[in-house]
Amino acid sequence: MKKYLPIVLLIALSIGFLTCSKYLHPAFWWPLLLTIPLLLLGLYDITQKKNAIHRNYPIFGHGRDIAHWMRPKIYQYFIESDTDGKPFNKLFRDIAYNRANDTQDTTPFGTQFDVYSTGYEWMNHSITALDPHTLNPDPRVIIGGPTCRQPYAASMLNVSAMSYGSLSKNAVMALNGGAAIGGFAHNTGEGGISPYHLKFGGDLIYQLGTGYFGSRAKDGNFSAELFTEKAALEQVKMIEIKLSQGAKPGHGGILPAGKVTKEIAEIRGVPLGQDVISPPYHRAFSSPTGLLHFVQQLRELSGGKPIGFKLCIGHKAEFLSICKAIIKTGIQPDYISIDGGEGGTGAAPLEFSNSVGMPFKEGLAFAYNALEGFGIKEDIKLLAAGKVITGFHIVRALAIGADACYSARAMMLALGCIQALECNTNHCPTGVATQDDSLASGLVVQDKKLAIANFHKETIHSFVELMAASGIDHQDKFNRSHIYRRVEMDVSKRYDEIYPYIPKGSLLHKDSIPQDWRFDMSLAGHDQFIKNQPLVKLHI
Repeated sequence: MKKYLPIVLLIALSIGFLTCSKYLHPAFWWPLLLTIPLLLLGLYDITQKKNAIHRNYPIFGHGRDIAHWMRPKIYQYFIESDTDGKPFNKLFRDIAYNRANDTQDTTPFGTQFDVYSTGYEWMNHSITALDPHTLNPDPRVIIGGPTCRQPYAASMLNVSAMSYGSLSKNAVMALNGGAAIGGFAHNTGEGGISPYHLKFGGDLIYQLGTGYFGSRAKDGNFSAELFTEKAALEQVKMIEIKLSQGAKPGHGGILPAGKVTKEIAEIRGVPLGQDVISPPYHRAFSSPTGLLHFVQQLRELSGGKPIGFKLCIGHKAEFLSICKAIIKTGIQPDYISIDGGEGGTGAAPLEFSNSVGMPFKEGLAFAYNALEGFGIKEDIKLLAAGKVITGFHIVRALAIGADACYSARAMMLALGCIQALECNTNHCPTGVATQDDSLASGLVVQDKKLAIANFHKETIHSFVELMAASGIDHQDKFNRSHIYRRVEMDVSKRYDEIYPYIPKGSLLHKDSIPQDWRFDMSLAGHDQFIKNQPLVKLHI
């Protein structure tokens, strides 16, 4: 059979070399070092049963594996244009690298985007533009409602949630070191507060996920005593309850026992050598009012620090239920973080990454409108995350309704990430998303913390310049009319036409609820996230 031909040839070559070896110079024995391993590989291929390609095409079948591994590298470096790479194109990757390295970030010869293609977006500028030097070079937003005793002045751009475990210790230290230099916040992610988050003294947002890591009792439930210890840390400026994340909303997680090192076990407060399960739901509460009472409990335990929660919008009625519970209980979160369905993570099931969760713009516009509709937006700040990498992305988020932004992958790019798409393999070539010390050691903390600070500084500078170009002297004055989007080749619309506002307080009274909000409002209740809806199919 043809498939045995490589094996036969290798056997023949090996026998030939061995037979003639006494007549050959020792230098000619080296081919045996190649032929014998290939022979063993071929014999394994034809006897194994898991891979049909290897079984039918021994040795040569591995060429497909090599090509598959090389494909994203070849595509990124030799095939894709500057504007069509995914998840981030080369233009955006380069601007992150250039700003991180404090090198030239200007571009020659005009835009490479097709400004007449559907999806192109732009910002209005003003004939009476302002001098950017007259504006605050470091705009801030105060997070903390009437019952918050320790409000926090947050930057317009902060490090989004990324846990130690998904990121290397060097990456975590560099992010926090950059946050300390630049005066912005670093979200810990749900993996708890590690020594690497504390090393450089950068401001922290302590995130509590469904596993309650760092504040976890032995039975896996929330521990008020352990939380109080963590929240009392001077570096911890805000606390964030994670309800869901954009990359895999509604999905829990399992940290296999083999990955639970002694250090990870101590940081997360979990048993050594056992699988650690993070359920897709919280055990500390099960209703909207329960969530808000939990918010109040954390506020008291933390000494009055800002408490918020993070989610990717799913059922609209569930978010509306939380709004109804705020009205009912009088308890407000200090902020809400809105993540988009396009969010990134080190590892997520394909279906969840591609097909679950409301995208960033729709989710943010809906959340802002809902809070306005209930008349509660004034004291609740919105933080937004959704591929924010440039000053324009910050402007766009603020125009839709955000008060400040988070970014995760842009910060990873500033650390040196090359978008190798190997975050889930533990083989990250730049040492960012790996626990392999030999790879992580390549990321030099002293250098990369400066890169993070540079990227943040230059991106905020570009945001201020855009604000000045719009004739706006304060970030609160951005609204949806400032951004246009091309919806067809010859048709463009303002964001307030695509995502229309609803009247303030219109959701408080049955008669004033907008028509397209009534179905979701009918399913929302303060005592449960979503009412039981009848199993009725709609017929058109």
